[in-house]
Amino acid sequence: MMMPPGLVSNLQEALQNRKGSQEQGSKDNEDPPEPASSTDENPEPEFDPSKPILLVTNSDGVESPGLTHLVEALVRQGLYNVHICVPQSDKSVSGHSVTFKETVEACSAKVSGASAFEISGTPVDCVSLALSGALFSWSKPMLVISGINQGSSCGHHMFYSGVVAGAREALLSGVPALSISLNWKKDESQETDFKDAAEVCLPLINAAIRDVEKGTFPKSCFLNIEIPTSPSKNKGFKLTKQSMWRSTPSWLAVSASRYPTGHFMANQQGGLGLQFAQLGRDASAAGAARRLATQKKNLEVIESVGASGKSDSNRVKKYFRLEFQEKQQEDIDEDMDYGALESGYVAVTPLSLSTPIESDIQMAASDWISAAIPAEQ
Repeated sequence: MMMPPGLVSNLQEALQNRKGSQEQGSKDNEDPPEPASSTDENPEPEFDPSKPILLVTNSDGVESPGLTHLVEALVRQGLYNVHICVPQSDKSVSGHSVTFKETVEACSAKVSGASAFEISGTPVDCVSLALSGALFSWSKPMLVISGINQGSSCGHHMFYSGVVAGAREALLSGVPALSISLNWKKDESQETDFKDAAEVCLPLINAAIRDVEKGTFPKSCFLNIEIPTSPSKNKGFKLTKQSMWRSTPSWLAVSASRYPTGHFMANQQGGLGLQFAQLGRDASAAGAARRLATQKKNLEVIESVGASGKSDSNRVKKYFRLEFQEKQQEDIDEDMDYGALESGYVAVTPLSLSTPIESDIQMAASDWISAAIPAEQ
């Protein structure tokens, strides 16, 4: 399922030739044209209208290794205008949630070779705002890439996944999209696996861009790409279907003594004002201080508020924390995303905006409705 390498090189050569012809006569103290690999010298590149626009988002922030290695791989090619819009804090299990009737902050960040913003919202907020025309000077990129996520998003996890939701939001706006996840495993995976994962999915990204330009990329779906735990040893790409796999949710009771009155418990979206401040991230210490200040502003104190006419002492308070526990799978079907991923394949699952209903389910629902509602109604 890998695209012919000759077509990739032809596309790269054509775009590089256009880039070279446009740069003639504007030398600006730069060396003679090279493939745009010197990302450190050009952290905020000028927009090149001859290159396709890519929007990259994720669910766990600008400093996540998955985003870092993906953007480095894209910038190294010098083929695209890369723009980034990601959450300020980890929103990995946010699903398709949005920030409604609350103010969202957008703050610029420095990422070599790309233009980047951090958003005090969810992955869906990031994509929606980026595509609105209010944040960037454009409103429709060629492709949206959401990832690379740390952990798989197979099966029912797609309903929880913020990274999958980012790609789904792009499709809702009519923009082709890919979501990418690495099957990260504790005590087995390491950060370099993200670099390998980026290299593995790069041909698929290039093929998607090429086919979007030609008008042959599927318009009714986005692709969820699951990369196996050892990306460099993958068995190849496999077209799969969404499985029924899921982790088991486990709500753990937490001692009330750990959470005294006024304890910061929830990372809510605060009213910080929509600011397109060109602050950047000049140093890691300054960036850490800014993020800490932002998190403190966003934290909302959970206080007991009694119902009208009732004292707070009459209310019972309990505390819980949600965790997910993997359950063992006896049957591994390689035609389904989870089975293919566990067998070492790169699982590629097309996802649409509507869930097809099997004929037997449709019939069962029809029979129930007919029986539940009297015929005269």
